[in-house]
Amino acid sequence: MTKTWFITGTSTGFGKELARLLAQKDDVNLVATARKPEQLSYLDKFDHGQILKLKLDVTNQEEIQKAVKATLDTFGSIDVLVNNAGIGYFGTFEESNRETVQYMFDVNVWGLVDMTRAVLPTMRKQNEGVIINFSSIGGLYSFPTLSFYHGTKYAVEGLSESLAKEVAHKNIQVLIIEPSGFRTDWAGRSSDKALPSIEDYQQFTDFITSNENGAGHEAGDPIKAAEIIYDQVTNNPQLPLRLPLGAFATDTAIDKYSKQLAEFKELHDLSASADVPEN
Repeated sequence: MTKTWFITGTSTGFGKELARLLAQKDDVNLVATARKPEQLSYLDKFDHGQILKLKLDVTNQEEIQKAVKATLDTFGSIDVLVNNAGIGYFGTFEESNRETVQYMFDVNVWGLVDMTRAVLPTMRKQNEGVIINFSSIGGLYSFPTLSFYHGTKYAVEGLSESLAKEVAHKNIQVLIIEPSGFRTDWAGRSSDKALPSIEDYQQFTDFITSNENGAGHEAGDPIKAAEIIYDQVTNNPQLPLRLPLGAFATDTAIDKYSKQLAEFKELHDLSASADVPEN
């Protein structure tokens, strides 16, 4: 059965590699979106009527509604929504530019929210669907100079977990993707930066510049990530809620939550003592 995949942010990175993969599948209708659809010409050689390229800025409500309508008018369904569009920002908490990080929240959080809300009525009517939300290992673990980026991804984690519980009875699954460093230019072109100017934070300058200089040399392969995502959605009837991608992501998550579990257990009696005593 042919499934319609709708992907945001397909001009680069994960979105581009996933779109390229799906464009070659016989059982997929692909809706590829980007703020500049002329950047999607790489899909033309695969197009035999199953690809719809649309202009979409996820911070623009009108464009979201138009894109969803165009998809339903063309293919009649939206079976898989991939909320991939996102940006980054490096800067210490105190020195970060408020307007810049607010726009990042508009893209990473509210864009994802508005896109998902626009698609949910269709999925509920179909009584099935998959929503894939791109988070990050930065939605599970925090590093210096990324506090506001982490804020967006922790928000995606919490929103997605609640949503999954609200729509499970409608046969709609939510999959959170949590990559570590991949060769997507996230640390390069896709992230703004504010180098420390306050002396107390100068120690973090190298962390920011090393991430920028390392762009394109990360361990993660976005082509392999795309293949894993497609395989999970296609062949796994019960998707995991969270899927870390990359050795650093999964190792870091296991290490953090193993330590956190031990700490919670150690504090259990103290924590429980805050309750009103049972009669």
